[in-house]
Amino acid sequence: MRVRVFIRSNYLYLAWVVSLVATGGSLFLSEVMNYAPCKLCWLQRIFMYPLVLLLGRAAIKDDRGIVGYALPLAVIGGLFSLYHYGEQKVPGMANLLPCTVGVPCNEDYLDWFGVVTIPLLALVAFVLISLLLIFGRRWSQAAPAGVIED
Repeated sequence: MRVRVFIRSNYLYLAWVVSLVATGGSLFLSEVMNYAPCKLCWLQRIFMYPLVLLLGRAAIKDDRGIVGYALPLAVIGGLFSLYHYGEQKVPGMANLLPCTVGVPCNEDYLDWFGVVTIPLLALVAFVLISLLLIFGRRWSQAAPAGVIED
């Protein structure tokens, strides 16, 4: 129950930290490691980068109404990540909507243990943000103000 209390009181900060790490990681991979992002990577960035600003401001102001705005960004970004991961790992999926300009979307810059790729890392971040927003809001609405669970 202590985990639930911690998440309930800090879910905006936790989601913000996840978005910061994901954004910092993507910038590190492109700017420091010189991995050129593909079209699907750019789409995922479009949905992740605003979350840093939105969740950061919401965490500072304790604006729990941001969930209605941030959650769709996280879910849609997660769907792009899931598709991108499938394109890299499922044979034949890269031919459905191939990247025709720039870096091929099915190329693996990072492939740890044959499973962990950049789109999977993005998917994990989007899922974590979504779960934090969903359960944090649900648990904070379920408990009356000032009540601490043991």
